Amino acid sequence: MELNDGNLQTLTEFMRKTLDPDQSVRRPAEKFLESVEGNQNYPILLLTLLEKSQDNVIRVCAAVTFKNYIKRNWRIIEDEPNKISDPDRTTIKANIVHLMLSSPEQIQKQLSDAISIIGREDFPMKWPDLLTEMVTRFQSGDFHIINGVLRTAHSLFKRYRHEFKSNELWLEIKLVLDTFASPLTELFKATIELCQTHATDINALKILFSSLTLISKLFYSLNFQDLPEFFEDNMETWMSNFHNLLTLDNKLLQTDDEEEAGLLELLKSQICDNAALYAQKYDEEFQPYLPRFVTAIWNLLVSAGQEVKYDLLVSNAIQFLASVCERPHYKHLFEDQNTLTSICEKVIVPNMEFRSADEEAFEDNSEEYIRRDLEGSDIDTRRRAACDLVRGLCKFFEGPVTAIFSGYVNSMLGEYAKNPVVNWKHKDAAIYLVTSLASKAQTAKHGITQANELVNLTEFFVNHILTDLNSQNVNEFPVLKADAIKYVMIFRSQLPKEQLLQAVPLLVAHLQAESTVEHTYAAHALERLFTMRGPNNSTLITPTEMAPFTEQLLNNLFKALALPGSSENEYIMKAIMRSFSLLQETIVPYIPTLIGQLTHKLLLVSKNPSKPHFNHYLFESLCLSIRITCKANPTTVGSFEEALFPVFTEILQNDVQEFVPYVFQVMSLLLEIHTSSIPNSYMALFPHLLQPVLWERTGNIPPLVRLLQAYLEKGAATIASSAADKIPGLLGVFQKLIASKANDHQGFYLMNSIIEHMPTESIVQYRKQIFILLFQRLQSSKTTKFIKSEYSLKLMLTFVALISPPCCTFSKYGAIALQEIFDSIQPKMFGMVLEKIVIPEVQKVSGPVEKKICAVGIIKILTECPAMMDTEYTKLWTPLLQALIGLFELPEDDSIPDDEHFIDIEDTASYQTAFSQLAFAGKKEHDPIGDAVSNPKILLAQSLHKLSTACPGRVLSMLSTSLNAEALQYLQGYLLAASVQLV
Repeated sequence: MELNDGNLQTLTEFMRKTLDPDQSVRRPAEKFLESVEGNQNYPILLLTLLEKSQDNVIRVCAAVTFKNYIKRNWRIIEDEPNKISDPDRTTIKANIVHLMLSSPEQIQKQLSDAISIIGREDFPMKWPDLLTEMVTRFQSGDFHIINGVLRTAHSLFKRYRHEFKSNELWLEIKLVLDTFASPLTELFKATIELCQTHATDINALKILFSSLTLISKLFYSLNFQDLPEFFEDNMETWMSNFHNLLTLDNKLLQTDDEEEAGLLELLKSQICDNAALYAQKYDEEFQPYLPRFVTAIWNLLVSAGQEVKYDLLVSNAIQFLASVCERPHYKHLFEDQNTLTSICEKVIVPNMEFRSADEEAFEDNSEEYIRRDLEGSDIDTRRRAACDLVRGLCKFFEGPVTAIFSGYVNSMLGEYAKNPVVNWKHKDAAIYLVTSLASKAQTAKHGITQANELVNLTEFFVNHILTDLNSQNVNEFPVLKADAIKYVMIFRSQLPKEQLLQAVPLLVAHLQAESTVEHTYAAHALERLFTMRGPNNSTLITPTEMAPFTEQLLNNLFKALALPGSSENEYIMKAIMRSFSLLQETIVPYIPTLIGQLTHKLLLVSKNPSKPHFNHYLFESLCLSIRITCKANPTTVGSFEEALFPVFTEILQNDVQEFVPYVFQVMSLLLEIHTSSIPNSYMALFPHLLQPVLWERTGNIPPLVRLLQAYLEKGAATIASSAADKIPGLLGVFQKLIASKANDHQGFYLMNSIIEHMPTESIVQYRKQIFILLFQRLQSSKTTKFIKSEYSLKLMLTFVALISPPCCTFSKYGAIALQEIFDSIQPKMFGMVLEKIVIPEVQKVSGPVEKKICAVGIIKILTECPAMMDTEYTKLWTPLLQALIGLFELPEDDSIPDDEHFIDIEDTASYQTAFSQLAFAGKKEHDPIGDAVSNPKILLAQSLHKLSTACPGRVLSMLSTSLNAEALQYLQGYLLAASVQLV
């Protein structure tokens, strides 16, 4: 794309169309931009547009498009084409800092993010002058520019807060500190002086306090990994000024807004964070400053109001106290009974109260409320911080703290009992107080795993929780109902099973509650209860125990999806998935009705996918419906195809990118269930699956490979007879996949299926080319994954090992064929492969099926390949046998994989935004050799016996002269077990 006015005008027009609410206008425009983004100069045109366009909307749109383009394409992935040309990369880095600093704030933020994305990849090695260019701008005196630099530095350095320690990280941080720490400190001091100079100028103070907040955030990032020498030397400067800022109270910076935190609150919140960091990690160095920070932060807490704008400040201030009270060094500060009482009375109890703002969020912003309360989101709440402080105090003072709080809990419950309608918030606070007091250790998977023994959880459940759950009116006191449900959910591992069973029908009833929070909590609680383990790795709650409630459970779950605000409620859909998985064949009578509802829901959400977890659980539920029903009656697969294929066709035609990988997985599942030949509807789709455009998206690759494997498994003969012209396309897919570092293993999966299932005559002409491609990749690859790959090894040995038919020992391709192919590619290649790949690498193969395939392949090379006995390859015979015995005698992995019922998608390595593996669409590991070889050790003994009979004395001679004593001993054991001898 040329840098000219015509292209700028075209881009402008398409940018404007991407903002159109009409999908028929917006989607083609998005497709056009996607199609041209690979062209050279495209990113430069975007930068030109955001700099020079007269239309501010287009400038912002260009900035957002540019940032997203950088996010998608800047990283260079080995073995994949560079998506941004080198000249464009150089031009971007040369201009982006200046452009960012000279742009309005809205655009500046987008470009700042883009710089941090580029910096994550290129800084410092490929962008050494970035920091210097930024630091020199501190001298400008223009705080619009300075704040731009600080914002960019913050987005660049904040990753230091969560990076794992490594030499590369230390070197980078050292470089940053050498360049940045001193100028940052000088800027900090200068900005504080300017605050004093302009103490009466509100506009100047707003800019300066924004700078101080950003400087404080940078301080946190640069000090997070370790205490840098520079900051230790300058601790007095930083801590004295931080303390002064904490105690500062400039009336001009106070705001009337009760919701939005002002600049003063934001700065003080960050300083509390910084002080907590030092108190936690560098307590020895921080000790001289600690008392004055404790005093200042205590005063902040006591004086802060209940308004929402103080939430972050109060939360961070409480977190500071929590981090201090957990350290043995500071234990003495809290030992006095009056101090503990004062903390409980003035800090903890007031910040556990359910405020009108919380009530508003509960009713009107339920999604945000759930995210904060249930998921423990990063946006800290007062309640969460107060709970952490209780936990911290209990570390050393469990008895006194429990006694003090018990008094408060009884008092609050007493107030509630006097007048429940007016005083229900007292009970809410009491429940929260008991929860925070009882919780010592907690995980998302199991709830509370360790509880305070001084709190009787069962008694509290019976006396105060069950009464709310039992209430006939599920819509009365919805906050207390939600509290009660949450109590069951988080203490599920501590409560006896009979109480959990007592709660199940009550939770099912609460799925009908009008309150979004209440019915969401009910769905989540049921889902968590269904994943609890009982004896023998089974579920704690059994399908038999659920039988009386099954119909009501399914009805209420699907009705809940129709309640206002819950049409795409991920917790409800996850509960549907988990209910299907728990109940198994019990749900078969309901499936004809439910599949219609699920399909209709899929059609609706495919128009505009916006909730990835909801969508994932929806597809999981579809897979479970198919698996459970077809397990009982495989012929019902056709009715599922009738229901689903119209929606799948629409998804594929509209190219709904988020759903295409899911569709391929469900289609694989359906196709694998077929017992007869491959249906025509699938064969019609087969040529389209080989189109290169489908394989360009990384998210499509795993499910597409799985689908092609299903085609090969069910219809290899059909493909060979009626779609033989597509076999080169199939091999082209293999070639593309093994050329990629990220996807080479998928190429091997595909080729294994081709070798296993395709009729020999249909691919015999391609055999040599397949191995040439393999060796070219081995030669060109610099990655350990490929050179030492069990995939390439397994592919070669699969070629040798496959037996057809299972009842005899006729090899489908065989060891002789492999040796002849390799040596026809290059003389003595067969020996090189054995010596350099098979012998040194075979013991790294893992998994019982993989080990079996490799063992059978090696046995056939040892005993059915004449060249191993009569040529220069003979010297490799004993080392190969020794390697095989080593493979046999490696320790077995006896761990039992988790039953899919208990798996959470967030825990699976294959869950990502581009492609998410469906747990319930998975297939069992396939053994291509099957029962033809039950024990490879016995096969080795029998094959060696046969070989020694054909070559008397040769085998025994090679074993006695070359095989080590330990291996020989193992081999004698195999011969004994097979009841054969060598001659």
